[in-house]
Amino acid sequence: MKRLSTLLSAAALVTVSLVTTTPPATATGAQPADVISPTPYMGWNTYYGLGGDFTEDTIKSVADSLVSRGLAKAGYDIVWLDGGWQADVPRSEAGDLQPNPAKFPNGLKPLVDYIHSKGLKAGIYTDAGPYIPGRCGLGSGGYYQRDADQFAAWGFDAVKVDYLCGIAADLDPKTVFTEFAQALRNNASKRPMIFNLCNPVTSPDWGDYPESQQSINSWSYASAIAQSWRTYTDVGFLGDIKFKDVLRNYDANARHPEVVRPGAFSDPDYLGPELGMSDEEFRSQFSLWAVAAAPLVIGSDVRKLTATSIATLTDPDVIAINQDRAAVQAVRVGAAGTTETWVKRLADGGRAVVLLNRGDSARTLTTTAGAIGLSGARFTVKNAWTNAVTESAGTISAAVPAHGTALFRVQPARGVPGAPHVTAGIPQVTKVGTDAQPEGVAPVVAGGDELTVQVAVRNDGLLPVFKPAVEVAGGTGWTVQSLTKAPSVLPGGQQATVSFTVKLPAGAAPGSDSLTATTSYKTIGYGVQQQTTVSPVIVAPEPPKGTVALSHHEWISATSGWMSPTIDESVGGGSPIKLVGTTYPTGIGVASPSTVRYYLGKACTRLTGTVGIDDAVRNVGPEGGTATFQVIGDGKVLYDSGVVDRDNPKAIDVDLTGVRVLDLSVGDAGDGGYNDRADWAAPTATC
Repeated sequence: MKRLSTLLSAAALVTVSLVTTTPPATATGAQPADVISPTPYMGWNTYYGLGGDFTEDTIKSVADSLVSRGLAKAGYDIVWLDGGWQADVPRSEAGDLQPNPAKFPNGLKPLVDYIHSKGLKAGIYTDAGPYIPGRCGLGSGGYYQRDADQFAAWGFDAVKVDYLCGIAADLDPKTVFTEFAQALRNNASKRPMIFNLCNPVTSPDWGDYPESQQSINSWSYASAIAQSWRTYTDVGFLGDIKFKDVLRNYDANARHPEVVRPGAFSDPDYLGPELGMSDEEFRSQFSLWAVAAAPLVIGSDVRKLTATSIATLTDPDVIAINQDRAAVQAVRVGAAGTTETWVKRLADGGRAVVLLNRGDSARTLTTTAGAIGLSGARFTVKNAWTNAVTESAGTISAAVPAHGTALFRVQPARGVPGAPHVTAGIPQVTKVGTDAQPEGVAPVVAGGDELTVQVAVRNDGLLPVFKPAVEVAGGTGWTVQSLTKAPSVLPGGQQATVSFTVKLPAGAAPGSDSLTATTSYKTIGYGVQQQTTVSPVIVAPEPPKGTVALSHHEWISATSGWMSPTIDESVGGGSPIKLVGTTYPTGIGVASPSTVRYYLGKACTRLTGTVGIDDAVRNVGPEGGTATFQVIGDGKVLYDSGVVDRDNPKAIDVDLTGVRVLDLSVGDAGDGGYNDRADWAAPTATC
């Protein structure tokens, strides 16, 4: 659930590169925005990592870190102040915006000068609507030219213009953003300033608004007046960015690639390393933002990021794809689904290719040179993350982890043949004992289990590879036995699958572990090559015993559409679980979409309880508050509630006989997650 009152404290993004040229007229004849930043701008913003809690010293410290940690050298050269810089009464009696004197005792001009002295640029935040006390903290409505002149006089290089006050005042975004853009272009100092148009309003996330007022309509006018425009709602909350919302924003951002050009870019919101995503998930976000020609603005506190996150953010090959001078946004090739191919045309005629795995288990993904718009008999394939360069006869493959991506730069090959493009598969658990592992589900195992594991090796090159061999290793005390071997020669265009039995010791400790495959092979002219692939494996805790409140049993994993799942409380509110006036002492509170996973180990026979929308939504409003509930055993739906609203909870009684892994899943019933505070009330397992 996202309430307007909560979202009115949100913010988004902006930045700068001071290169000004005159772009061609737009197809509609509208006055186009100046080409201030021909390639996507890069920088850092206060919002997701610091919220409104920043001062002059904080900003100086971050600027220093951008330089000392190599981020500025990599291109992240804008230091952006989001909402929170303004005074409690944001405008003086004379009508000028004023900074918070406690946070910025010297004013903003000396801070901007400090940022510039570090070789960086400075960005600032305001709103297109009027300041409304108690509803939004800062607005430029009625003062556009005055504020544009003030920002320029302070020396700012970029301005993010939000729409929180705008939507609160029921304004027309196209009208007010166009007026603000004109004021920025006409600032008294003649200072080039990037204009980040930030309308984050979407329905039903924010409520019921006409399309003309939503972010999904900004594409229709923004490229003529702004250097970037937000294409959907915020990608997360303060300190909390989830991978599912990254994918949601990326998909919305991808709807209108035709309006992207040098100096005008679709903006899916900020980069969020270490704000809730795994390193793998963040690499996926960075890959997707790179091919989308999206602004690269870091939302995390860069002073606290690990060396791994810094290395991801500064990878030169990935940044080069984002900064490609053709400024083309990637498009999907083929159908949408759990696995997808996205392609970005590059200025040198090559292609940047993302193989995206949205699913919960590793997959080998493939596309072809023809599908991505290239022709010929040989193709150079450079892995942007590993820098490995191989040659393909036309098929491009990669073993992609769950929630992962492979990012390649592909172009026609010339000269001496390169090393064949070989894909060493990630170890796949195909059976646990005699039970087939459901496709697309992360493997869950337990002490004493015997697993069947397969590793597929494919050769997409023209030349054969020789003596391919695969070795598999598991956790401490795991034993591995080879069931098959690869052939001595693997010709181009062919694949071999090698199988193993892996046995866990009876006392295997619960938690995260992995299977590691080491694949080696000989090539003509390039000697012995080796690849290592890793598959995460969850070793489950003990299954429930007796008749238990399932909410009090240890889960394997748990997700919630916003915030985190709560035990014996409604999500987000700290209130007991309550459905149409009845309070339940046990249960799980979530927001849609959500999945809570338990290991039952075939030890349980029955699940009873009640599902419904918590009474807490009655204090918010009538919108939304619908969800679907499913009980899923080993990938098979055992119970489906259909649409459940706030007035009609449903009792459940589900047969769990023979179920190893149980998923309690909540969907949004097709109308978004607004007010979807869903409860699994008194879930009781008989085991």
